[in-house]
Amino acid sequence: MAIRRAKQKQQVIEKLREIAPPGETFEACVHCETGVSPYVAAALGEIPVVGLVIAITRRYYFFTLTSQHVVLNSANRFTNRPGDVVGSWPRDAFPITRVKRGTVWSSAYVQFANADKPTRLNIHRFWRGEFDQLIAGTVGQPAERATPAS
Repeated sequence: MAIRRAKQKQQVIEKLREIAPPGETFEACVHCETGVSPYVAAALGEIPVVGLVIAITRRYYFFTLTSQHVVLNSANRFTNRPGDVVGSWPRDAFPITRVKRGTVWSSAYVQFANADKPTRLNIHRFWRGEFDQLIAGTVGQPAERATPAS
């Protein structure tokens, strides 16, 4: 199981090199998870059945910014190894909205092909540098900072 970020990125890039067109370069790789805010999940995790439902319904992904595309890979829940490619978008047409940069957890919404509404993605601070590269390479502007509730 890869724990270090560099090893996880290496595994994702190795997986994508098998199918990437010649000359495609890999610029950033971001790990994220779906579902409610991790803060809410932690609070509700104390309730046995609710915590289990949140854990089971959460999905894990890697977004990779390449020279031409943004590629979405599934990630294994237990080993964090990259899985199959789930989606791909041209860089200038990446459907990401409501990007908020928090102190520990940042969030963004991405419209997946088969979904009715955008899916919430949570990105840990561990991946902040890569997340900023992804946003700058697609939207072209930095993420807005989440303001603490008064």
